[in-house]
Amino acid sequence: MIRVNLLPHREEKRKARRQQFYAVSGLITILAGMIWFLGYGIINGYINTQDNANSFLKAQIAALDKDIDEIKRLKEQTDSLLSRKRIIESLQANRAETVHLFNELARQVPEGVYFKNIRQAPNSINVTGYAQSNSRVSILMRNLDASPLLERPDLVEIKSATIANRRLNEFNLNVFITRQTTEDDMKGKAAGSATKDKKP
Repeated sequence: MIRVNLLPHREEKRKARRQQFYAVSGLITILAGMIWFLGYGIINGYINTQDNANSFLKAQIAALDKDIDEIKRLKEQTDSLLSRKRIIESLQANRAETVHLFNELARQVPEGVYFKNIRQAPNSINVTGYAQSNSRVSILMRNLDASPLLERPDLVEIKSATIANRRLNEFNLNVFITRQTTEDDMKGKAAGSATKDKKP
C-alpha cells in the first residue's frame, strides 16, 4: 500500500533551519561577548599595570627632584662656606702682610728720610715723605728694591720743601708688593736675602 505524506514538510524544515540559525546566532553572540569581555579585562589589566608603573615612576621622580633640590641647597651652602673661608684666609693673609710690610718699610728707611703718608693699594704702596737730600731718596729706593717683600720702586715726584725753617726734599714714590703665599715663604725669602747680603 502506498503511503502519501501530506504533512507540511517544507514548513517543518524551515522551522528547523530557523531554530538552528537562532541557536548559532546565540552561540556566536555569547562567544563574541566572551571574547569582548576577555579582551576588555586584559586591556584593563595592562592599563592598570601601566598606571601603577606611571604612579611609581612619578613618585620616584618626585623623590629624585627633592634630592636634587637638597643637593643644590647643599652645594650653595658649600659654595657660600668656601667663599667665606677664602675671604677669611684673604683677610688673615692681608693682616699678616700689612704687619710684615710695615716692619719691612721701617727696616729699609735710611737715616735722614721720614715718611709722611703711606697708602696701600692691592698690589702696590704709595709713600710720601721728606728726605735731607736726593741721595737719601736713592738709597731708600735701592733698599726697597733689595727687599724680599717689595720690588720695582718708582719715583713719582721729588721737590724742594721748607719744614720748620729747614730745606728738605719732599718725595712721592710707588713700590710694588712681592706677593707671598704663606708667612713661612716670607721668612724663607727674608732669610735668603740676609744670606746674600752676608756674602763677600
